[in-house]
Amino acid sequence: MGENSTSQATIQDNTPITVLGLGHIGLPTALGLAELGRQVIGADDDSRKVGLIRGGDPTFYEPGLTELLAQHLKSGRFQPVDDVAAAVRAGSIIFICVGTPQKANGQADLGQVEAVAQVVARNLNGYKLLVEKSTVPAITAQWLKRTIVRYSSGKAYPAPGSAPAAGPMAFDVASNPEFLREGKALEDFFHPNRIVCGVESERARDLLVNLYGPLKCPMVVTNTSTAELIKHAANAFLSMKISFINMVSDLCEKVGADVGAVARGIGLDNRIGPQFLDAGIGYGGYCFPKDLRAFIHLAEEHGVDFSLLQEVEHLNQSRVEMFVGKVRQAIWNLQGKTLGVLGLAFKAGTDDIREAVSLKIIEILREEGSILRLYDPQAIPNTQRVLPASEQIAYCTSAYDVAQGAHALLLLTEWEEFRELDLARLRGVMEVPVLVDGRNLFDPEAVHKAGFEYFSVGRGDPKLAGTHTSPGIALK
Repeated sequence: MGENSTSQATIQDNTPITVLGLGHIGLPTALGLAELGRQVIGADDDSRKVGLIRGGDPTFYEPGLTELLAQHLKSGRFQPVDDVAAAVRAGSIIFICVGTPQKANGQADLGQVEAVAQVVARNLNGYKLLVEKSTVPAITAQWLKRTIVRYSSGKAYPAPGSAPAAGPMAFDVASNPEFLREGKALEDFFHPNRIVCGVESERARDLLVNLYGPLKCPMVVTNTSTAELIKHAANAFLSMKISFINMVSDLCEKVGADVGAVARGIGLDNRIGPQFLDAGIGYGGYCFPKDLRAFIHLAEEHGVDFSLLQEVEHLNQSRVEMFVGKVRQAIWNLQGKTLGVLGLAFKAGTDDIREAVSLKIIEILREEGSILRLYDPQAIPNTQRVLPASEQIAYCTSAYDVAQGAHALLLLTEWEEFRELDLARLRGVMEVPVLVDGRNLFDPEAVHKAGFEYFSVGRGDPKLAGTHTSPGIALK
């Protein structure tokens, strides 16, 4: 596939692009492509979800998404539909953005991906470029190709470059993994640090390079299995950085060191970098836990030793008990104590509570008999669906409401709103001024000055009367 080769097929810019699945990846992708000037059909078989999106409701919180949805519903460049088969027939480039949940053994459940391939196979009416954006294990593209051939009733022929001959219904399968962070999905779509395209033909390569050309960022073009592996390897490496700094933070507490200064000291090394070196209660969310387990399972299937990543997962799971231990250390018995919880979403900038560490902590505290007052700027509705209000659980309208009569405040999600709280006001409504900071969000000196007992992560021994919380000397 030479750099200057001419594509064997051309898809005009006004030809609709189809995005299958309108969740946390599919909807930002569809609206991003619409913003780039393309006609986009967004399809989902959930009629209720499609109806809400048609009415301007994205169905989940993502900064800027509601405004961009309204803009392109009005412009006509984005059309949400619940007829998946018709959407397949209408599009020539088809993005797969469906879920790949994990099975009990950690393996990725690719049932929705296979179902999409069958729909594509039965609705071939011309060339289709089927693009994996869902996170899938290596060699999934090969299974997609086989599935389309098997279910197409003889209509499908592999595209040039993957078979000796091609007919009018030629197709390609490509891998184009997403790297969209929840809370910053649109920022990451429009300002990516790289785009990965796994292709098996010049036609597919040229179409994707043309599609993403306006973003003007580095492109990694490789084969499909390599592209699939890149996504899992990236998430596994980032998970490893988080577990590493959390492991180091435990040692920092034992020897009176400051993990924040340690992270800065190693992060200034450009071989390491500062990202994902924030000590705390560990990672959660839909992607990292699921993708790490799927990567480990893939390695086990092929007889490769991934014990390093098994330990990464173990370290992350241990952060829940680590934090609950800090709460016990701060207030002694948990039975009957009123605890204010700041943050429910797995990270700031989203309302997503899937695999949220906060919910695991809350469950232990509830079982211990604590009275819990909960607040999050965006995630309360989702949390209420899985954890209804009760005699033990109350949902509050603000951080100050959460603090009312509390024996301790627990910071679990790093919302900027919490960083800007009036600490003196919080102190004034609490029964006992204790703050257990699971994200090291607060400035220790300011917290102590406001009259709190402060417990953070990896900042030395709490018995050292505040000296353990020194942030260190900032180097320039």
